[in-house]
Formats: sequence, structure tokens, C-alpha cells
Amino acid sequence: MSTKKQNGNLVAIIAMFFLFAMISFVTNLAAPLGTIWKNNYSWAGMMGNMMNFLAYLFMGIPAGNLLVKIGYKKTALTAMAVGLVGLFFQYLSSKIGATTEVFSYDGQPVMANFIVYLTGAFICGFCVCMLNTVVNPMLNILGGGGNRGNQLIQTGGSLNSMAGTLTPLFVGMLIGTVSDKTAMGDVTPLLYIAMGVFVFAFIVISMVNIPEPQGTSGKAEKFSHSPWSFRHTVLGVIGIFFYVGIEVGIPGVLIFYLSDSAVSGIEVNATAVAGAVAAVYWLLMLVGRVISSVISGKVSSRAQLITVCAVAILLVVLAIVLPSTVRVSVPSYSVADGFSLARVPISALMLVLCGLCTSVMWGGIFNLAVEGLGKYTAKASGIFMMMVVGGGVMPLIQDAIAHSAAGYLNSYWLVVAMLGYLLYYAIAGCRNVNTDIPVDNN
Repeated sequence: MSTKKQNGNLVAIIAMFFLFAMISFVTNLAAPLGTIWKNNYSWAGMMGNMMNFLAYLFMGIPAGNLLVKIGYKKTALTAMAVGLVGLFFQYLSSKIGATTEVFSYDGQPVMANFIVYLTGAFICGFCVCMLNTVVNPMLNILGGGGNRGNQLIQTGGSLNSMAGTLTPLFVGMLIGTVSDKTAMGDVTPLLYIAMGVFVFAFIVISMVNIPEPQGTSGKAEKFSHSPWSFRHTVLGVIGIFFYVGIEVGIPGVLIFYLSDSAVSGIEVNATAVAGAVAAVYWLLMLVGRVISSVISGKVSSRAQLITVCAVAILLVVLAIVLPSTVRVSVPSYSVADGFSLARVPISALMLVLCGLCTSVMWGGIFNLAVEGLGKYTAKASGIFMMMVVGGGVMPLIQDAIAHSAAGYLNSYWLVVAMLGYLLYYAIAGCRNVNTDIPVDNN
């Protein structure tokens, strides 16, 4: 490979890493912001998250088609512009509609500002869907597929986790403890930063030369088959649906659990502590992805996926069955007290440790599911993005269980079931049995 091409690939890889961080930054605003709206509407904690991921259902396949039609760079730029609009709507929810009733639900008047916020979350979902559609196949292609492709995805995922670590921490710092006076106006500084980052990202990506893989020239091409023709891809699509539900549901419900002082026993700055604990989860995802990026050149995606699924099942079961009276110290932060140690139930520690396991699941599933797809990869990426809606659907179901008589911890049996499916996929479902389908790009 020529030096010029190597340098071009390096710039493209760095650009994809940056976009990976942006995905997590936007996505992880939903759960901590949900603690504000949950204070106003008891049923609304996961609604912003649901709207964010619901957008994937509508945008997944169109994003894949957009990728084929206009290419990777233009799709990324379009996503940046859409993301800026979505964040602006969330900002508007702190300025307008607080006194305007739209309808009544469960005996409560629902104000227009909440609808504006949900609209912003939905628009942001379009943004991150398009970004995911660009980033994952691009890194896999730049790495040449296989273990090297997975290695680049995991390295990019490390920056994704870093952004995921900082987001709930920042929101927790700004909110402190949620009261009946807490509102979206308390986190507008973070939204200003987010909008500024999107403008900066748009400028940077517009100046970067991103190579366009074969199959994205915009020319019409007839395909004799589709990604749905591959059994391991179809099972991987289901796996992605469950995985995102696991990744979002574990820290999302954990935030609500720890923020509920009556249940968690945290009496001071409960929301700040919850945000800090969730930040540790994302920090451990960062650690796990860094480790995976180092070993993925030698250790297969399948071996990694089998290991982390089995360990995650053990950790979640322990979180459910261990007595909540056993408490441990975890790092916390508040504006008033700075960094400190907070005492939380041991179940929180078990769930936080799951971050080490969930860290490598996305890259492993995606890498295994697109192996051998060739020219069908771009369209497959759109299908995968559509199924990321699982990150909205499954946590919403888990949240409903958590707020029923079952309680917060018993809601994690749903997570155990989803992890069981991923373990099956890693052991047997990921094998490509459709090797007779032509996949060349010529």
C-alpha cells in the first residue's frame, strides 16, 4: 500500500473514531435527562430514550440506501446537520411550552415543552442512526474485515465509551438532586456545548477526504440476493436488537434505581450519585474496548463474544439475588462536594461491572454478522441500524417491569434472557451457512 493511501486511510479512520464518540454523546443524553421529566411525569423516564431509538426503526433502511446513493462523507455531513436541529429542539423545551397543556394522560396534564423535547430526541435519533450506518461498515472496510476490522471497530468504540462516560457525569453534576424545581433549563450549558460540537464536527468532516468503498457510487445496481438471504446476518440483526436493549437498559434502569432514595438508601445527591455510577459503567466499557482493540488481532470476535456473554449473565444474576443491604463504596461527584465515595447497594457494582462485557458485544456481533457479505454490506448496515430500535423498546419494557410490583432489580431478568440469546448467537448462530451466494463487488 502506498504511503499516500496509508495516510488517507489514517485520516479517514480518525474521522470515523470522532463520529463514534459523537454517537454516544448524543445517545447518552437521554437517560439522565429522563430523570428531570420523570419528576414531572412518573411514566416519562425512558420516553426520550424511546424516541431516540424509535427513529432507528424509520431511518435504518433509508440510511443504508442513502449510504449507497450519496456515499459515506455526505451521509455523515447530513447526519451532523440533523443532529444540530435535534439538539436545538431539546434546548427549546427549556424555553417554550411549559404552561401550555397539550393533552392529559394518567390524570396529569402533559405540557407542550415535553412534546418539544421528545421531538428533539426523535430528530437526534435520525442523526445517530445515520452516523452508525457510516461508522461501522467504514471501519470494518478500512480494517479489511475479519479480526482487523473488528479491532478498528473496538478502538472506535473506546472513544464512544469515553463520551458515554462523560455525558451522564456532566448531567449529574448540573442537576445534583432532582426536585420539583429541577427543569431542562438547568442543563442548557450542556446543550450549548453539544450544539457547538456538532458545528465543529460538520466543519472537520467536510474537510476530511473519506474514501468511498465500492458499491456507493450512486449507480443503480441489481442484486440477485439481499442481506436477508444470509442466516447469520438475520440472526445477527436480532442480536443487535437485544444487545442495544442490554447496553442501554443496564445503566438506564440503574440510574432510576439509585435516584430513588427510598429504594437505594442514598439520601444525599441521589441523582448525582446515580449519574456518577452510570459514568463508571461507561468508563468500564471504555476499558473493555481498549483491551479488545489490543487483543482483537489475535483473539477472534466469536471467542470474545462467548466469554463476555457468559460473564455478563453471571454478573446480572448476582445483582438480582445479592441482598441490597450489602453496600460498597463507588466514586461519585457533585458540584458542592467534588469527588467522593458514595455507599451504594452491591447490586449496583455488579451491574456496573457489566460494562466490561457489553463493551465488546456491538463490534463482535456486527463483525460476525457482516462476514462474507461483500457488496451487501452497505444495505446490511442500514438493516442493523433499523434494529437499534431495541435500545428504545427493551429498556421501555424493562422500565415498565421495574415500576411494577416486581421492582427495579427483578426487571433485570429480561436482560438475562437477552444475554442468553447473544450467547447462543456467539456459539452457533454466527456461522455463515450461505457460502454459495456470490458477494463480489465487481
